[in-house]
Amino acid sequence: MRAFPILYSFRRCPFAMRARMALLVSGQTVELREILLRAKPEAMLEASPKGTVPVLVQGDGAVIDQSLDIMRWALQRHDPEAWLAGDDRALIETFDGRFKHHLDRYKYPSRHGEDPLVHRAAGLALLATLDERLSPSACLCGPHRTLADIALFPFIRQLAATDQPWFDAQPLPHVQAWLARLTGSDLFERAMLRLAPWQPGDAPVLFASG
Repeated sequence: MRAFPILYSFRRCPFAMRARMALLVSGQTVELREILLRAKPEAMLEASPKGTVPVLVQGDGAVIDQSLDIMRWALQRHDPEAWLAGDDRALIETFDGRFKHHLDRYKYPSRHGEDPLVHRAAGLALLATLDERLSPSACLCGPHRTLADIALFPFIRQLAATDQPWFDAQPLPHVQAWLARLTGSDLFERAMLRLAPWQPGDAPVLFASG
């Protein structure tokens, strides 16, 4: 049995971002393997044939290949910030589903052959509901960040970065402040570690809190 689980990841993937952030805050050390999406390693594909990141391979060979499942796995072992108290599954499902649908068609219109502005407007409507939710508190489930904040954050960051001046001009003061805090956090900085793509035979890179 290996000393630490292996996490196959891609730095810019929002699903992988949120998994890495949960692993860090929970204190779960993993061997981090950065991949190239155009050249996925055979070891990863053997563990999870669907070929998407993140993929967590535990020491006994058990595989978790959904980002939310990795987050919950880590936090069930150690949850020092009580993130699981903010596991709002309905909210997460809305943003993983409807919001992500519109985000993809806004950010990558040539892939879908649809009007990106229609999808930007639909995404904005969902963000307006989030802004209202954030009006009485700093985070989605109270004064402190929880699982819901980190689950949604990478996708909202992605929409904002598609046209930052447009996003900054929208009447979303609470969402904008929330996003700025998370983007500027030490946790996010540590989660965005830059690594060369992993190759078989490379020395292990341990990814840990602290």
